[in-house]
Amino acid sequence: MDANVTGNRKAEIIMRLSEFEMPPMQDVLIVGRQAPIGPEAARRMADILSPEQYDVVKLDHAKIEALVIRKSLFNFVPKDKLITLILEEGGKIANESLIVKAQLSLVLQVSKSVEV
Repeated sequence: MDANVTGNRKAEIIMRLSEFEMPPMQDVLIVGRQAPIGPEAARRMADILSPEQYDVVKLDHAKIEALVIRKSLFNFVPKDKLITLILEEGGKIANESLIVKAQLSLVLQVSKSVEV
């Protein structure tokens, strides 16, 4: 890389949360500990609707048992950071008995300056 090129990258994330309904899949499902379906049933449902497109992340969380996340989101945001963000915001409205779907709108912003 040219020593005269500097830059930074940041991602802007907008998350929309709503109660689970049909059709069920969005970008993320937040599965409560006492939800009507558990993480394995959510995995099977995701595989039926979109094979190999979702990752089930089981959690050690007071209210949330698992997240079902669209794998392609990890191309924009590292997995651990995305999970932390989902738990921070989704954890505010989720409870043990709900399945909450979340729609994420990711915009990657790149800024570079070049010495001329």
